[in-house]
Amino acid sequence: MPVLSEPVAIEIASSSGSYNIEIGDALLDRELAQTGECLFIVDAFLAPRFAALGIDAITLKAVEETKSLDHMSALIEAIKQRGATRQTTLVGVGGGVVQDCVTFAASVYMRGVPWVYVPTTLLSMVDSCIGGKSSINVGPFKNIIGTFHPPKCVVIDPLLAETLDAEARAAGLCEAVKICICRGPEAFDAYIALDAKPQGSTDSFASIAELCLSAKKWFIEIDEFDRKERLVLNFGHTFGHAMEAASHFAISHGIAVGLGMLAALRLGEELGLTQRSDPRVQAFEAHVRGLVASVQGVAEALRGCQIDELMQAFSADKKHSRSELAVILINNQGAVERIMLPRNEHTLAQIAGTFAGLISGF
Repeated sequence: MPVLSEPVAIEIASSSGSYNIEIGDALLDRELAQTGECLFIVDAFLAPRFAALGIDAITLKAVEETKSLDHMSALIEAIKQRGATRQTTLVGVGGGVVQDCVTFAASVYMRGVPWVYVPTTLLSMVDSCIGGKSSINVGPFKNIIGTFHPPKCVVIDPLLAETLDAEARAAGLCEAVKICICRGPEAFDAYIALDAKPQGSTDSFASIAELCLSAKKWFIEIDEFDRKERLVLNFGHTFGHAMEAASHFAISHGIAVGLGMLAALRLGEELGLTQRSDPRVQAFEAHVRGLVASVQGVAEALRGCQIDELMQAFSADKKHSRSELAVILINNQGAVERIMLPRNEHTLAQIAGTFAGLISGF
């Protein structure tokens, strides 16, 4: 495949200064050739590539257990043992687990050091690579702590998507369509026009990343610290996190978000909000269902989830208040909206029914 002559650049404004996203083929090779004081922290899958170049990288396993508070001490010790100072730039190369760990470590090491992110999964290329958030697990509580620490830059090399299996690509597209439906009809229609599919080319993934990150830019710049508008980007996540936990992570994050959005459509319809006859809602549901159904074993893993475990995880989500449950639904105008429901027996029964209906109907 030919290398793009000029990378696409998108500038993101943040309170700590602007940073650029660059999208272009072979950009990882460019980063590896950079001189200067930097320390690579990489997905263990990539360890042989870095070792062959003589780079003494810190490696992390891309599993949920790695992004826990218990593991952060070992990572920070490894950073110090490599001689990192306040002038050292940490370079994270990997998917969401690596991103969360490097973001968090960079934000607290010596009270904050610069970092660069090179995402290697489609999900991180189209969504999580910008925004500057880290999400770390503590005990059984998913993403319960974290920091905001934007990178110096984000470098997206679509050629890295060639290493991904079909499930990882489908997971990334679940998050991609989420961003576009949240941004509005124009972004969603543009996404559908790209004919996004897991077996797509790296060129198509580059176009999808550019569209999604341009859409997400608006949310980040208007609500950097996740207080209002940006909250709708959690669409599918509260239901999804519950399914991740109840399946003991047999359902991966992006696929769980896809299932979570399908659950939200069911609940929205029951509440009289979501019009599933709306053509855009129908196109959205069909696309997400197709992505999720393309992954082997998801239906079986979903049927293995126990309702009580799903409800325990759902109720413990950090986005709720003591008296209300936060759900993100599509309203009767076709827009994604955050709704607060009373935390009572009736609402909990509705949520449990939503999970049960999704499991039986999938």
